[in-house]
Amino acid sequence: MIEPSINHFLSFTPSIDKVILDTPSSLSLGMLRLDQIHPVISGNKWYKLKYNIEKALSNKANTLITYGGFYSNHLIATAAAAKAFGLYSSAIVRGLQGNKALTPTLQSCIELGMPLQFVSKEQYAQLKTTAGVASLLQRYPKAFVVPEGGNNELGIKGTKEIASFIPEDYTHVAVSVGSGSTIAGIRQALKKELIVVGFIPMKQGKYLQEAPHLKTLNLTLFDEFHLGGFGKYQPELIDFMNRFYANNRIPLDIVYTGKMMLGLQQLIRQNYFPKSAKILCIHTGGLQGNVSVAGQLDFE
Repeated sequence: MIEPSINHFLSFTPSIDKVILDTPSSLSLGMLRLDQIHPVISGNKWYKLKYNIEKALSNKANTLITYGGFYSNHLIATAAAAKAFGLYSSAIVRGLQGNKALTPTLQSCIELGMPLQFVSKEQYAQLKTTAGVASLLQRYPKAFVVPEGGNNELGIKGTKEIASFIPEDYTHVAVSVGSGSTIAGIRQALKKELIVVGFIPMKQGKYLQEAPHLKTLNLTLFDEFHLGGFGKYQPELIDFMNRFYANNRIPLDIVYTGKMMLGLQQLIRQNYFPKSAKILCIHTGGLQGNVSVAGQLDFE
C-alpha cells in the first residue's frame, strides 16, 4: 500500500455558504464548509490528526491509540485516518456499558478495524495522565498515543491552518468546542481584532476557559445551549436542524454544529452582536453522528 501524502491528503479549498437564521436581524452570516472534506474524517478532525499522523509515521509507529466517549467524532475519524495511512488503531472508551449499548459511532469504529477498550471514568482519567500514557507505550511499544480530541500541540498546529480559509472582512468567528484545540488554533492564527466565540455542547463546560491551552486566549465561551448534555438532544434541536436545512440546504450534526447554530440564533435574537457584525460559522463536520436520529431529520 502506498501511503498518501500528509500535505495533499484531503487538501482542498472549502466554500463559504451564505446562512439564513430565523431572526429579525439582518446580520451577515456565512458558514465555512469543512464538513465537505470527507464523509468521516471531516471538519476539524483532519486538521487535529494531520500532524499527529505525520509524527507517528516519522516515529515508525504502526498503531494510533486514542481516547473518547460513546459519541466521539474523534474516534471514528482516527480509525478512518489510520486505515488510510496504513496504520492500526485502538481506542480507550470512557464508560463501562460496553457492547450492550454501542452507539452508531462506536459501531462504525469497530467496522473500520478499531478495537475498543471500555474503562471506568476513573481509569479513563488515569490513562490520560503522563504515567498512564507511559503504561500504554510500555504495553504497545510501536504505538503513538493521540490525546482525547487530538488536543495537543500537534493538533493545535493543524487547526491553525483553518484560519487561512477565513476572509479578513469577517468581524466574528463562531466555533463548536469539544476539547478546545480547534478554537485554540483558530484564535492563535487570527488577528486580535477578530472576535472568536465558542459553543460548548456539555453541561458546565465553561471549565474549559481555564484549560492551559485556552486560558490566555481572547475568546468567549457559551455553555448554556447544551440541551441536556453532551450527545443529548431535545425535539427543539431536531426541529431547528430541519428548518435550518430547509432554508440553507446545509446539514448540521446533532452533537456540535446543531447546538452551535441554535445558540447563535438565540444570541442574535437577544441582540448580543452589534448590527454591523459579519459572522463566519465553522462547520466542524461530524455528520455521521446523526445516524441515531436519521429518521427524524428531513435531510436529502
